[in-house]
Amino acid sequence: MADPTAPPTPPVPLAALLAREDLGLRQLAGPDAQVADTAVQWVHTSEMADPYPYLLGGELLLTAGVHITDPTGAGGSLDAYVARIVAAGGAALGFGVAPVHDTVPPALVAACDHYGLPLLEVPPRTTFSGVARAVWRLMAEARHTELRRVTEAQQGLATAAARPDPIPAVLRQLAARLGGLTVLYGPDGTELQTAGQAPHAARDALRELTGVVRRPAPAAPASAADTAGATHLAAYALGGGRGFALGVATDRRGPGDHTIAGAAVVLLSLLTGEHQGASEAARSAALVRLLVGAPAEEIGPLLGSDLWTVVHARGEHTPLAASALAAALGSGLVDPRGDGDAVRLLVPADREITPLEGWTLGASAPAPTAGLAAADTQAARALRRAEATRTPLVRQHANGVADLIAPEEADAHARALLAPLAENEALTETLRTWLSLHGSWDRTAVALGVHRNTVRQRITRCESLLGSDLNDPDTRMELWFALTR
Repeated sequence: MADPTAPPTPPVPLAALLAREDLGLRQLAGPDAQVADTAVQWVHTSEMADPYPYLLGGELLLTAGVHITDPTGAGGSLDAYVARIVAAGGAALGFGVAPVHDTVPPALVAACDHYGLPLLEVPPRTTFSGVARAVWRLMAEARHTELRRVTEAQQGLATAAARPDPIPAVLRQLAARLGGLTVLYGPDGTELQTAGQAPHAARDALRELTGVVRRPAPAAPASAADTAGATHLAAYALGGGRGFALGVATDRRGPGDHTIAGAAVVLLSLLTGEHQGASEAARSAALVRLLVGAPAEEIGPLLGSDLWTVVHARGEHTPLAASALAAALGSGLVDPRGDGDAVRLLVPADREITPLEGWTLGASAPAPTAGLAAADTQAARALRRAEATRTPLVRQHANGVADLIAPEEADAHARALLAPLAENEALTETLRTWLSLHGSWDRTAVALGVHRNTVRQRITRCESLLGSDLNDPDTRMELWFALTR
């Protein structure tokens, strides 16, 4: 699992790998890496004739061509091979010369040129593990640099907020850290404070973009992004629902920029917001009533909503970042350190949950206050699925057809069906995760943090205890129904 305290790891430019003299890589086909700015997210080695099912996108796929029995590519086999890599979102293909092939097959070079896939020749002296190690080192260096930049920016923003003129100081600090223009807008779109510079066209476009987040909740999103020519634009709604917004225009957008801007959003929300006495009093009353045993139905209205979405989030794990996340999602109910060190939030069900840069989110189906425990479990499972599939947001939907069955009958059937696994939580959770990921061994292993062979052993054990054929879609459907009760 990625370190939750760090910003997203920037991808490695393919050009940076080609520049490593110790690797000796040579580009033979595809767009020029220097010009195309191809980015590598990770490295994968495969000798499969069709690696598509095992690719997630962004990979530098390494192969020695064991599967290539006809280097001429007769019948279009190499063309089809490259087409599948491109369809899976592969970033580049690395072909190891020797011991299988003395040279890179010309038909493979032609296919990569045809589909625009960068093709690298890996010399005999360079091992595939050496290429992978170089990528991880470049990523680690970039991640360390970005983490230090984000940390220093957050400290600078906090210091600026303590100045006698805090709002202008925060805007100036943010503009300096991101290298662009920062603007605080009033509810009517008036520029109240500005810092930094941007082209006039970008400035006009930024004002229009902030109109999207200045709309009354729940219609307005927490943030919005766009471009004006070569300028990146971002708008953020400030907390309190009073129509204030932060606009940012920059020439570039780094992996940690959203996190830095989020810290500024929290500070500016505090600096521009009114005292929420009534809201805080209602929450305090809800907490007291909960502690003295009041029913959930009585507590819900005090919190301001009858239906809630539970969100589990993993990303930069600091209280300031958690507060920024809460502000972005329009929630004042946040637990910075929930189960498994994921941030947990209660978001009113009428607020739209959207992907946020730097965070992986799992969201439950809308639930009443009395059903928040079940919704919390849904959100935890959705987050695990999001991490396993490398998806920024996974939403857990209601059971659909399952809701047509009486709950007591459904629960009784689930208990009977899963009784052989009842004493082994590891088997139950492995089966649930494996089914949710369509039987993928690798993604299940990532989601559970275990080796894929452990997943295979557990699923085989489940199949034995249940006396069922887990390759049967009817069996899988029935088990999934039982596991989601």
